[in-house]
Parts: sequence; structure tokens; C-alpha cells
Amino acid sequence: MFYVPFFEFFPEIAENETRVLTNLSDDSLPKGEFGYLESFCNEPGCDCRRVFLNVTNARDGKLMAVIAYGWEKKQFYVDWFGDNDPQMISELKGPALNMASPQSKYAPAFLQFFKEVLLKDKAYIKRIVRHYEMFRDYVEKNPEKMESLTPYENPEKTGRNEPCPCGSGKTFKKCCA
Repeated sequence: MFYVPFFEFFPEIAENETRVLTNLSDDSLPKGEFGYLESFCNEPGCDCRRVFLNVTNARDGKLMAVIAYGWEKKQFYVDWFGDNDPQMISELKGPALNMASPQSKYAPAFLQFFKEVLLKDKAYIKRIVRHYEMFRDYVEKNPEKMESLTPYENPEKTGRNEPCPCGSGKTFKKCCA
């Protein structure tokens, strides 16, 4: 099981509905455009109700932060995880930086932006949940396709003219960058 980018199965929807932050004035973040790319669990039968948001620099594809977010109430994650460890539940419920992922020095600021701006956008959160449901439906109907997937590579290691690690067949600069 690993998290697979939403655009892997729904490229047109992802292209039209991925949230992008354009920073021109906030000194806590670098200047530029940053995509909040959604990834979901590809394990058949899993219902974790979480998203990993890979915050990626649109200019060079560099991974800036990985934010884990679970939108359900605390009790859902206690029941799903089978334990009430407060630290683990707070990371499952989120939002939190995913400590198992590489994080830039700006990661805390991207997390803060998510908490202060994106979480307050009810339409955006509904869209994440809708994307999760679409993704889960696809996983359940196509379990054989999940076995052939490989973990998403860090875009930081991908050159602009190399094939995109999402598997689209396009160059990185024409796809996920």
C-alpha cells in the first residue's frame, strides 16, 4: 500500500481542480506558484479517509511539504486505527506534516496556510472528499491495476525534460511540474 497521486487515474479532473497557491508577498514562503497535489491510499478495502497533499513548486517541481489530512471526527480514526494514542490520532486526523516524508524549511508555513486558508474553504474540503470517493471507487473496481503501480518518485529528483514520474508519458515540465 502506498499513496498514489489523484492525477494518476483522473488527469483531467486533477488539472482543473488542483489547488494552487500563488505567493507574491508572504515572507514566510518562497515567491511563486505551489500546487497542493492530492494523493490517496491505493490499498483495496482500505477506508482511511485521508489525503496526502504534496506541495510542489510549479517552477521546478521541487517537493516543498507533504501534509497529511484526515477530515473525519477523532472517533473515526480511533476506531479505524484500533487505538487511542493521542499523538497517532492527531496525525491521522490531521492536518499534520507527514514526518515520514521529506520536508523543506518552508513546510511549517505551507501547513499553516493550509490550516488558516484552505481548511476554511468548505468547497475545497468537499472537493477533496469527492476526489477520495472517486479514487476509492476506482481502486475497488480495478484492484489488478493497483499491483502494477510503483511508489510515486520524488519530483525533486526528476529533470524537467525527463518523463514525468506519474506515468502520464509526458515530460515532467508539461505534466506535474
